Amino acid sequence: MKKMLFIMNPKAGRTTLKNSLVDVLEVFCNNDYDVRTYLTKSADDAERVVAEEGVGYDVIVCAGGDGTLGNTVAGFMKSGLKVPLGYIPCGSTNDFARSMEIPMTAVEAAEMVVGAEPFSVDIGSLNDKYFVYVAAFGVFSDTSYATPQNMKNIFGHAAYVLQGIKSIANIPSYKMKITIDGEIQEGEFIFGMVSNSISVGGFKSITRKGVEFDDGLFEGVLIRTIKTPADLERVVRALLTGDISEKSMVSFRASNVLFEAEDPVAWTCDGEFGGEYKNTSIDIHRRAIDLLVVQESEA
Repeated sequence: MKKMLFIMNPKAGRTTLKNSLVDVLEVFCNNDYDVRTYLTKSADDAERVVAEEGVGYDVIVCAGGDGTLGNTVAGFMKSGLKVPLGYIPCGSTNDFARSMEIPMTAVEAAEMVVGAEPFSVDIGSLNDKYFVYVAAFGVFSDTSYATPQNMKNIFGHAAYVLQGIKSIANIPSYKMKITIDGEIQEGEFIFGMVSNSISVGGFKSITRKGVEFDDGLFEGVLIRTIKTPADLERVVRALLTGDISEKSMVSFRASNVLFEAEDPVAWTCDGEFGGEYKNTSIDIHRRAIDLLVVQESEA
């Protein structure tokens, strides 16, 4: 019998998971798993339990939102643990799960876990913090993660936010030197994001070839400071259409990005506060986590 550590955030998607918890456990038990269930007690509890108690299990599964997944992954990365990871999305946004086409119902996600082969996915780090799918700074980086499900993507929401700004002077700006795999971009920016996800940012429309989860590269976007109402109008239009030829926007794909700012810049990682730094190094760790998902080639 295989041993499973099932980490569950009791505060994430409480109704959804509560109503199907017995069915989820039945899926695991019917597939010859000896399951230990652990309920997280604090924001970083999943990281701790993975690092301290993960050895000896054949598989670890976490149930919760993007934050729970990110915290679990941090435990893997910091401990060097190498076992497959399953994910049952129970949060409010579940961006990464949508990108990986993990079912949004708990029982179906559990069935994917027991039926899938491990797929190695890239993981990002921002200085000493790990993130699963996105790190961002600037205008609308905080509010984007509270976007209702019916909002198409962060860029559609960004356009909405910018349209509501009464004065260009109200948009915070950051003077930076940004080194993208050795290529330098300098100037003032109102937004920056690196991501390894389809759901956040609608990257299918703004990157050249779409997103690969295991290619060792981030997809990224920078938006330069808006100086005139005409600039604002063009950026809003570009955000709505995914037109990266707009001169105020920089689109890139890279394995390392270094941000050097004159003043501390606040970051979000997977929708959580990621710290404030003058110097921020973002790196990708290729195929760092073996995620239990069914890829198209397997279906």
